Amino acid sequence: MTTLLLADHDNNTIKDSTAKALTAARALGAPVHILVAGTNCKAAAEAAAKLEGVEKVLVADAPTYEHALAEPLAALIHAIGSNYTAIVSAATSTGKNVLPRVAALFDVMQISDITKVLAPDTFERPIYAGNALQTVQSADAKKVITVRTASFAATGAGGSAAIENASAANDPGLSSFKGSEIAKSDRPELTSAKIIISGGRAMQNAENFKTYIEPVADRLGAAMGASRAAVDAGYAPNDWQVGQTGKVVAPELYIAVGISGAIQPPAGMKDSKVIVAINKDEVAPIFQVADYGLVADIFTALPELEKELAKA
Repeated sequence: MTTLLLADHDNNTIKDSTAKALTAARALGAPVHILVAGTNCKAAAEAAAKLEGVEKVLVADAPTYEHALAEPLAALIHAIGSNYTAIVSAATSTGKNVLPRVAALFDVMQISDITKVLAPDTFERPIYAGNALQTVQSADAKKVITVRTASFAATGAGGSAAIENASAANDPGLSSFKGSEIAKSDRPELTSAKIIISGGRAMQNAENFKTYIEPVADRLGAAMGASRAAVDAGYAPNDWQVGQTGKVVAPELYIAVGISGAIQPPAGMKDSKVIVAINKDEVAPIFQVADYGLVADIFTALPELEKELAKA
């Protein structure tokens, strides 16, 4: 019984989501191997080997895996995965893209977005936008699992796993890489940030995000997020979206500004340690999940908050 964990990485470093998914993988109670597939990814493999509790790191270094296309990665995991009882990934864009294909290739069900490991075959996962928890028990001989990383602490360093090369699998040739537009920011990554300030549709336009939210984020060293309504309206980029169909986050402090909190946003951030809501509507649903609520005009409250933070 051994677990295979698919690593999220940039060929040089292992992403925090992998360290959190490792915590879930180790809870299955079996030795854990990490698969690092990429191009010139030796540094990422060495970083993975230093994570605590990892028995072995498998490195598939080939041009085929440079851009983490789903079909080649799924074919690779299928080729090497026959001896593993569980295949695990963080529920990131890569994991959500690759593991359903892996489950199909092995002809088993996928267990998605788990938040707790109750037993090697039993898991807890949210349903209905996080308003209910479902317990899932799988009788499949091979478990294919994605992990909601906001629910698990990251595994720290302290390991010294062996590193082995894995042969590249045949590329199905079903997709090809055309290009990418990578958003660059000096701010923390949204899913790993300790502090997040998010704006909703009440921000009215993109300029108000820059004028009112950005100064507060600068003072706090925070990542910036947005509700689906704000993203759909074009006020904020897609990669800022927090919610049921966006990113799931669990920072130490989450500040919701002008967000009603009807369904989408709470599903993505209610595991935050402290939630602060600022909204002029005193009956807004966001106040039901907030630890602290301020009923105020956001365009008055945010400049005042920025001034107080400047004093501090």
